[in-house]
Amino acid sequence: MSSLTKCPTGIRGLDEITNGGLPLARPTLICGNAGCGKTIVGMEFLLHGALEYNDPGVFVSFEETAGELALNFASLGYDLADLTARSLISVDYVSIDRSEIEETGEYDLDGLFIRLGHAIDTIGAKRVVLDTIEVLFSGLSNTNILRAELRRLFRWLKDKGVTAVITGERGEGMLTRYGLEEYVADCVILLDLRVREQIATRRLRIVKYRGTTHGTDEYPFLIDESGISILPLTSLGLNHEVTNERVSSGIPRLDHMLSEFGYYRGSTILVSGTPGSGKSTICANFIDSACRRGERCVYFSFEESAPQIIRNMQSVGLDLAQWVEQGLLQFHTSRPSLHGLEMHLVIMHKLIADFKPSIVAVDPISNLTAVGSGSEAKSMLTRLVDFLKMKQITVMFSDLTHAGSPSESINEEISSLIDTWLCVRDLEHKGERNRGLHIRKSRGMSHSNQIREFLLSNAGVDLVDVYLGPDGVLTGTARLIQESLETSSALSRQQELQRQKREHERRRDAVGANIVALQAEYDNIDEALKIVAEDETLYQQVLVSDRADMAHIRKADAFKLKDHEIKRDAEQPL
Repeated sequence: MSSLTKCPTGIRGLDEITNGGLPLARPTLICGNAGCGKTIVGMEFLLHGALEYNDPGVFVSFEETAGELALNFASLGYDLADLTARSLISVDYVSIDRSEIEETGEYDLDGLFIRLGHAIDTIGAKRVVLDTIEVLFSGLSNTNILRAELRRLFRWLKDKGVTAVITGERGEGMLTRYGLEEYVADCVILLDLRVREQIATRRLRIVKYRGTTHGTDEYPFLIDESGISILPLTSLGLNHEVTNERVSSGIPRLDHMLSEFGYYRGSTILVSGTPGSGKSTICANFIDSACRRGERCVYFSFEESAPQIIRNMQSVGLDLAQWVEQGLLQFHTSRPSLHGLEMHLVIMHKLIADFKPSIVAVDPISNLTAVGSGSEAKSMLTRLVDFLKMKQITVMFSDLTHAGSPSESINEEISSLIDTWLCVRDLEHKGERNRGLHIRKSRGMSHSNQIREFLLSNAGVDLVDVYLGPDGVLTGTARLIQESLETSSALSRQQELQRQKREHERRRDAVGANIVALQAEYDNIDEALKIVAEDETLYQQVLVSDRADMAHIRKADAFKLKDHEIKRDAEQPL
């Protein structure tokens, strides 16, 4: 079986809700109360078709002239006169004066068919808008004639093979004044402009769409200088991609607490704390760090204007103005009460889609949650978080906690959306209040469980180890005093150690001198012993030599005596 062929509208969000657009070559009814945006939806359907899909279109107005429409849509950046000259758009104003209508039993739309058919054939139109249909029958009270002609009109449009949009005013207890939804049954879209607690919100709902699946919720939409933007609520899901890439917090010691590398890209970070605890400064450091890497950032502020934020951050060494000038940072500031939650969400979606940032800061979300109920705030933030995660955008929220309450006391439903939660808390001691920061949780990474003192100065932001003194945790002046005392004590101990060292060195030198003297005396005695030993050896050698000489002399004398006796005996007569 072939699926229903659709005609894309080109309107941001509407094609996503309708899974592709309006039914091709079939009429679609767009109904709603005054000021809800019916004419803009119809005209944008034609304009996007002509400019993006090469589908010429015919706009038939029963209320505004071509000149009035051209002036109205010039505010959205469209030049109807130029499009008309290029035969992409044909605008026809059909004036119907109720006083000229006389109900005589015969009433038909043949004249309109001829006029409309000529306009369609002239430019080869594939799209048609009729705005608004009630004016065409404003002078008739015979509902049988009215319904018969409506059937003829819608059948004629189908036979022409054009994709038609018919706008209609909402009636009492019905979608339209004349019950048009009974005849335009293929697709019926209801627009609504409602005011709640003095805040106006526009919403869209697809009442019926035959032959296809479609979103069934109410969808908030925004009308601004660029046209209509519709926020699909059905785009929620938990199928977004994740990455192991890290992004720096802009505070080196905080990165160290987050297992050295900072946050996961595409994660959701919450900074909660009491007024003046430094939440906005942490957000600004995160933004500044991203801009230094060349990444685009959007800062949504609901308390301060952009110039005030830029000026205030200069006091901690941050120059955010340079990133605005370079086109890397864009501020969006407004009061939370300016719009409802859904409208704020639509504005965020639109700005993020246009600017394409990689880092977003929302400061603070507590102002948004004050606009609606807890469930509404949870729904709004859930859709925002899912939208950002789908685009791998890292977002940092700040949340204001009440004075006297712990920084962890935020809405539990909101905290469940957060991947990394930083708590900035007050540390009071001896009449002085200082700041401390700890990581309540950080999904998917090991992180420090210690409290660090959070310091703000002209040199920037720093985290120092909280000092544990005899009386417990010390911060600020108490920490400085205790550190000074311990430094003085350490210096005194160091001086004592130096004195003892010098004393021991003196004694060691004295002992060394004695050792040298004794060694010299020892060497002298040893030398004397060597001399005595040498003398004894020489004496023995001389003694041995003398004995040998004496023995030699005695032997020689004995030989002489014997020779003498022999000679004497020889001389005597026999």
